[in-house]
Amino acid sequence: MRRDVRVDGHLLETLHLAGAEPTIVLLHEGLGSLDLWRDLPQVLASRTGRAVLVYSRYGYGNSDPLTEPREPDYMHHEARVVLPELLAYFEIVKPVIVGRSDGASIGLIYASAHNVASLVVIAPHVFVEPLSVQSIAATRTTYETTDLRERLGRRHRDADATFYGWNDIWLDARFRGWNIEELLAGIRAPILIIQGDADVYGTLAQLNTIRAAIVQTSSLIVPGAGHSPQRDAPEAVTSAITGFVAGIG
Repeated sequence: MRRDVRVDGHLLETLHLAGAEPTIVLLHEGLGSLDLWRDLPQVLASRTGRAVLVYSRYGYGNSDPLTEPREPDYMHHEARVVLPELLAYFEIVKPVIVGRSDGASIGLIYASAHNVASLVVIAPHVFVEPLSVQSIAATRTTYETTDLRERLGRRHRDADATFYGWNDIWLDARFRGWNIEELLAGIRAPILIIQGDADVYGTLAQLNTIRAAIVQTSSLIVPGAGHSPQRDAPEAVTSAITGFVAGIG
């Protein structure tokens, strides 16, 4: 069922698919949205029998458009304020978190302070790498010189606000010191890390840092996949997620 929910003062679009607990909660990437997960929510619900919750964060998709610049702690705010309020609205306790890129980082921050059944993090960021900054700067050029603005406009109510809200903060000098490594030790749940070995937004150093800090860690490195391994190798990634989730009570 789709519905708009007011959380932290903003209307957020949500999709809730009924099923068994624990609920799978999907957290999208820095330019993502509910709809940009494509059919993954339905596939996960069908294959696992679990309930699934998906939403577009403030400034994305058909949620309220962003009206102010993002701050360096925007992912911490999402994990510590918005996500707990949203989960309380849907009466979700101890979810399975599946996040990609920014969403993966938000999931890690959330899990460092809350009980989760398990975590799947796809192309996560735990610190800022020079490669990430270089690629995000290149994406700005792409946005301003190709049809990327038009394509994002089909998925977001205000493409410019969505794009620059993400791009500006990642290129902000204040953001270079963003780091969540110290929070990883607080995560007690099992975790599956999925990373493409051709990801231009982050290296395997991200995966290795998480693996070194969290005992119950499994990983899938997808050969030839970039920053969206769930699109580059959909069956391999979906099978890995469903197999991992099926092992969680």
